[in-house]
Amino acid sequence: MFDKLNNLGKKREPFLVISDFLALKVEVISLGELHLHDIEFSIDEDYTFKKHNELFIKEEPDFGAYKEKFDKVIEQIKSGNTYLLNLTAPTKISSKLSLKEIYKIANAKYKLRYKDEFVCFSPEKFVGIKDSLIETYPMKGTIDASIVDAKEKILSDKKELAEHTMIVDLLRNDLSMVAQDIKVKKFRFVQRVEAGTKELLQVSSHISGFVGDNWHERVGDILQKLLPAGSISGAPKRKTLEIIEEVESYERGFYSGVFGIYDGNSFNSAVMIRFVEKSKEGYIYKSGGGITLDSEARLEYDELRDKVYLP
Repeated sequence: MFDKLNNLGKKREPFLVISDFLALKVEVISLGELHLHDIEFSIDEDYTFKKHNELFIKEEPDFGAYKEKFDKVIEQIKSGNTYLLNLTAPTKISSKLSLKEIYKIANAKYKLRYKDEFVCFSPEKFVGIKDSLIETYPMKGTIDASIVDAKEKILSDKKELAEHTMIVDLLRNDLSMVAQDIKVKKFRFVQRVEAGTKELLQVSSHISGFVGDNWHERVGDILQKLLPAGSISGAPKRKTLEIIEEVESYERGFYSGVFGIYDGNSFNSAVMIRFVEKSKEGYIYKSGGGITLDSEARLEYDELRDKVYLP
């Protein structure tokens, strides 16, 4: 499937690509044929926020079950097998809205509805490629904006700094596999995100590299080497993926995968977080956060819960 992306890029033919977390299920659709599929997408990095009153009713995840998984991750960190792992879990939610309606009203830079199976409304860019540059914006670190001095607190938090630094190092290393002259253009800047009934502050960085003018015919190879996304897996990536499979005990599926648009001149993509999946039992919302040796189970659990919202 990644060879197909290379061929489309060589012909400068626009496409939509959708990959699951492990890049085992990859769908490629020519934009000229998108009308034949029950799929909607939107990439609007300067969108205008439109207020709505819809909320998800969530069934609180069991803290004991979460802590058991958290403790296993900490054991793996202490054993030296990983030093950062993005631990995720499913939360049952209820809503009278269809996936189409959720997609329509959600406020997000990157949105995708895939048939009647899932919808995501992501704030996180994966990679963008334009001219001869590739850029990524890893997002790691979240705090409730209503907390007094929230911005100062998250930027001065040593655990958050260490976690974010690890992700930046991981993404720098990932980009070095496909590009040259890797630079951290901006380290740890804060963005405000509407999160249902509250606002969150999220911390990101900006990394870039030089891919050359011939990247179009290599776009599939580039994407394949970068997946799974570092910000929602961990480091070192290969061993951390093994631990995730062992500890999480559920299928992420397309959650925390990526989707991207190639328009013939540039490529833009997003990490599929803020994700609602339709199951036989109803809607499932998948969310998570990065775990390091300094993490506290209750705080990480609260972050996982805070991320269950309709923006």
